[in-house]
Amino acid sequence: MPYSLSALSPEILKVEARVLREECASSGETISHSEALERTAKAHGYRDWNTAVAALPVPMTCPVALGDRVSGTYLKQRFAGRVIATAILAGEQLYKVTIKFDEPVDVVTFDSFSAFRQRVTATVDAYGVSPAHTSDGEPHMRLDPKRADKRKDRR
Repeated sequence: MPYSLSALSPEILKVEARVLREECASSGETISHSEALERTAKAHGYRDWNTAVAALPVPMTCPVALGDRVSGTYLKQRFAGRVIATAILAGEQLYKVTIKFDEPVDVVTFDSFSAFRQRVTATVDAYGVSPAHTSDGEPHMRLDPKRADKRKDRR
């Protein structure tokens, strides 16, 4: 049975199970899809398919891609702009995104002082929300969801 060099995930195991099923069929052995999943999980050292799925991490994906048009809030100020850089951070659960705002954003809320930013880099999770927060608990950056099924607006 071929194995992927990618990090194991339920999706990788499903592909391996499909390949196993096709190999079995070509040699005259008919197995069900669930049997192929069970055999694949056992080949990787798991008791069964459900144990494998529970143990394997679900890979996260960066909420934005290079060149995407985005909007949201940065330090509680609304913005719209374009993603000009992305990077996966250690652990593959957080992403560094650099956004060039269409219009500079004043990131200071004090009345007699201003500090405008047009290009910012922030760390966000797969939902586009920064783990870092302001003193009142608001995330540094919160990207507006593009598709409700992919990203959830959360605090």
